[in-house]
Amino acid sequence: MNLMIISFIFSLILLCANVFSVFAKVPTTPKILFTSARDGNREVYTMNPDGSEQVNLTQHPADDQQAVWSPTGEKILFISNRGGMRDLYLMNPDGTNVRRFFKRKTKTDRSSPTWSQDGKQIAYHATDWDKIKFFIYIATLGEQEEEPVVEGFNPAWSRDGKEIAYTSYVIGNFHRRVTLIDLHTRETRLLLPKKATPWQNDPAWSAVGNKLVFSWNQTPVPWDHKPDKAFPLEWKAKETIYIANRDGTDLNQLVDEDGPYAHDPALSPDGKQALYIQEIHGRFQIFKVEVNSGIRTQLTHIGDLFQANSGGDWFDPVYALPVSPQPQLLTTIWGEIKKQ
Repeated sequence: MNLMIISFIFSLILLCANVFSVFAKVPTTPKILFTSARDGNREVYTMNPDGSEQVNLTQHPADDQQAVWSPTGEKILFISNRGGMRDLYLMNPDGTNVRRFFKRKTKTDRSSPTWSQDGKQIAYHATDWDKIKFFIYIATLGEQEEEPVVEGFNPAWSRDGKEIAYTSYVIGNFHRRVTLIDLHTRETRLLLPKKATPWQNDPAWSAVGNKLVFSWNQTPVPWDHKPDKAFPLEWKAKETIYIANRDGTDLNQLVDEDGPYAHDPALSPDGKQALYIQEIHGRFQIFKVEVNSGIRTQLTHIGDLFQANSGGDWFDPVYALPVSPQPQLLTTIWGEIKKQ
């Protein structure tokens, strides 16, 4: 065997090692990303769907939060203010190789990231605090250009890639509605009829089917709280979690209205469970509810700040897009070997 053949074989071994290192980093069991402030500032953590094995991924004095899995589980996208303004960062599933998504710094906060179904693009909202405006953008991995899509916030990209669900709003009157935009036609539509009470927030999709969860307050008026200058309306008092088809049909309430308001829901990939946040003993904690039975499980229990635990994004390798080597590279190397 001559030196060139040995060189090609060694290159092939290195290529395969790199391919399998990707597989090694992707979670092999279901994992939930969430944010916790248990050490005094917000950090990104993972845990099992039953709340066990909570592991800190980011260990930085900055505010790290809103982490989401890429469709293959190979990357995590999250928000951090470690550069000054809130901006988008990527890291590996084990918390290593943290890098900025954009090379240039932003003059506005970027928040609430969501992945396209093929993992090649992301959507997020940028906040102009001077004008109190929120606008949703789309960006492609490896590129620096941002495409404006629609005014609104908290985008959620559908698994089929056709629509983005988001929260539209009217400044000054607490009107928020879950809205969907067709990415081909750019036409928008409301999830629920226009007559529905307009305090709807934080849509999130399942990986299968056409289900959306969201929070909704059907009675955004004072009820047991005396109005004051800071909050003239106790608009969050009855906010809780609902699920519906993407056309607004089959609407069901998942969490009752007893106790503090529930918000920031996220569906499991199979659509059978939903995460949400609720205040317990003066601290935000993460809960899980079974969609069919309504059985609730508290997943987090600690935290020193009011916003102790938040967020929630679910990865399950069973529902992940396939991770595969690049066959054209293997074919090229093997072809060169055969020539020898």
